[in-house]
Amino acid sequence: MSHYPLKRNIYADDVEREPTRAGFGRGLKVAGEIDENVVALCADLTDSTQMSKFKEAFPDRFVEIGVAEQNLVTVASGMARAGKVPFTSSYAAFSPGRNWEQIRTTICLNDQPVKIIGSHAGVSVGPDGATHQMLEDIALMRVLPNMTVVAPGDSVEAEKATIAIAKNGKPSYLRLAREKTPIFSTDDSPFEIGKAYVLREGGDVSLLGTGTMTYQLLVAAKILEEQGIKAEVVHVPTIKPLDDRTILASVQKTGRVVTAEEAQFAAGFGGGIAELLSEKLPTPLLRIGVHDRFGESGSPDELLELFGLTGDKMAKDIKHFVDTTPQYHR
Repeated sequence: MSHYPLKRNIYADDVEREPTRAGFGRGLKVAGEIDENVVALCADLTDSTQMSKFKEAFPDRFVEIGVAEQNLVTVASGMARAGKVPFTSSYAAFSPGRNWEQIRTTICLNDQPVKIIGSHAGVSVGPDGATHQMLEDIALMRVLPNMTVVAPGDSVEAEKATIAIAKNGKPSYLRLAREKTPIFSTDDSPFEIGKAYVLREGGDVSLLGTGTMTYQLLVAAKILEEQGIKAEVVHVPTIKPLDDRTILASVQKTGRVVTAEEAQFAAGFGGGIAELLSEKLPTPLLRIGVHDRFGESGSPDELLELFGLTGDKMAKDIKHFVDTTPQYHR
């Protein structure tokens, strides 16, 4: 039986919602209280990325870089070399989207513990459209040597993840959403970098989710249970390094795998799981995410529906996958 505490009434219409970026804002302030070496740098998006709480608490440890994302991470790398723990924030479309080379060369190559916060990721950014809907960031960041990649499932976990990456001594990327999303975890739910968690047990298929898509998989699993399919839901907030042991143990039991991410699944989270399975446990895999296309302008709910990233839509795709794909067991 799963020992991961879930928030009560997560399937209710009035489930509590909050943007993951709000949890980051709280967590950064706490990290600053814990360690006076924590500093914050922003690319003129202090309120949007929720870095304002840190700025108000520690004005002498906050630097407004302006609309200069390449300079943002380069300055942060220098500060890290001087013994600071820098957090940088911008929209993910701009950081890492615009400054990937500087992240690669000044941060990762030198293994400097800069924390890159990519906010407003995914199609749920909404009406800002394709230019601002960053879908390639998971692929871009997980390929970098030395980089840790984390996509928290809700705002509660985002706060914990922020505090954790402040202490890990490594280059780290934290992927955040703009819109309010359901809170499914609690203050007592565990979070540790490099760990995945079984939220719901089942024997017919493993549903692996990262970021806010884990909640949608919980909804899908509930729908599938009513149709006689017992799905195991595994939350994978750390995309790099993956928790191979937890993931493979679930897959060994179920013999079928589905991944879900609000991003391009080519080379993203789904790509990472495909690599793991091909090397360790070849298993039928369905990847749910954005398939080789850009986003569109619309409301967040409309776009999640359009791209098949809601629990209802996923449940239909997963049922077809289960009905047509034999379980693999070696």
